[in-house]
Amino acid sequence: MLQKSITLVIPTFNEAQGIAHHLGIVLQQLDALANYRWRVLLVDDGSQDHTAETISALCAQHDSLELLCLTRNFGKEAALLAGLQEAVRLPDCNAVILMDSDLQHPPQLLPQMLALWEAQVEVVEAYKQHRGNNTLSNLFANSFYALFYYLSRIDLKNHSDFKLLDRKVAEAYVAMPERARFFRGLIGWMGFSSAQIPFAVPPRQYGQSSWSVWQLAKLSINAITSFSTAPLHIMTVLGVAFIGLSSLIGGIALYDKFTGTAVSGFTTVILLLLLIGGFLMLGLGMLGLYVAHIYHEVKHRPHYFTDFRRSKLKSQPPPLPH
Repeated sequence: MLQKSITLVIPTFNEAQGIAHHLGIVLQQLDALANYRWRVLLVDDGSQDHTAETISALCAQHDSLELLCLTRNFGKEAALLAGLQEAVRLPDCNAVILMDSDLQHPPQLLPQMLALWEAQVEVVEAYKQHRGNNTLSNLFANSFYALFYYLSRIDLKNHSDFKLLDRKVAEAYVAMPERARFFRGLIGWMGFSSAQIPFAVPPRQYGQSSWSVWQLAKLSINAITSFSTAPLHIMTVLGVAFIGLSSLIGGIALYDKFTGTAVSGFTTVILLLLLIGGFLMLGLGMLGLYVAHIYHEVKHRPHYFTDFRRSKLKSQPPPLPH
């Protein structure tokens, strides 16, 4: 019986300190799943340390390892897309698994994911049982997931990028034309059959997360504005509400004027001007976010460029980046 081929895509960025140790554990787990043919594709997203060189040396020692280097740091979404595009380029790839390189996505879950896939589940998602003890981080994450669900009706609470995608799901994702991508949201939006596996996030053994608060906030804003136009409608509702409020206050002011009971209202006027001005600037800023999305979409720039000179691919690479 012909073995099914699975591609494991692992994006990396500045992981030189622990990548050899982490890959050793991953490969040990894959050895226990010898009934599948494995291709481990590491996507180096413009690391500034010796991550690419370390992986390149490991590729010479393990036949299943391959390295795809991007010319600079394009971001994790671009690295995931690059890995998926390279995975589905080969016709014998049956499924793709995406996981982080720091072992906070436990490779011990791979047998459960594959079992669900063999049961005809098209997307197997691993989600976090808890998010650690950082209260501020948990508050931010829970607020984002609640707001995202309220605006888009896609439930992503505690979801991660640790997923198994059937080939047709990976091909559908790669074929989507949009430039601004939110991987978790798009996979949920596509609506393929799915199953969830809970896992506890183990502590990071080497280094620190490269995600800053600003990057997480930017990702959250891009995700929400990519999946919902509700913020624009909210500004419209607020505009109508302020017209009603202004009409009421204006009517009261005219009544007081004509009845001779008008009094000085300087403070009220200043507060109203500040409030209305603030909401106007908020509305313009919201509109600017959507215009920025349009701006990036119409440019049609590639998501990334590949450094084939530094990459270690065992099959012929595509002639052009996507």
